[in-house]
Amino acid sequence: MPNYVVAMEAAWLVRDVENSDDAIGVAVSEAGKRLNQKDLDYVEVEVGATGCPACGEPLDAAFLAADTALVGLVLELTVFNADSEEHATRIAKSEVGGALRDVPLKVIEVVEEPDEDEEA
Repeated sequence: MPNYVVAMEAAWLVRDVENSDDAIGVAVSEAGKRLNQKDLDYVEVEVGATGCPACGEPLDAAFLAADTALVGLVLELTVFNADSEEHATRIAKSEVGGALRDVPLKVIEVVEEPDEDEEA
């Protein structure tokens, strides 16, 4: 059975911050802490990106208003021995969703890893 890399987008709310850099730091730290408490330290946590409406260049996905920020995070993990992409998606959402209750998650990409036997 193949392995799949599943990437999910998470919307993380951060209160009482003065700028987007602080919000990003707090969001990544809090997400990592909650994942580690559930022994999910294999989930990679990164800040997401969004395109600039004027030039199209990627920007960090952090939106700040009234000292409250919404930070877009990308969570990535490898699901081993899944039956299909759909099965890998369900496993990933179940694992991460259990640790990050009340955090909206959306699968943004599922990639099948190459079979090591075929490469040899």
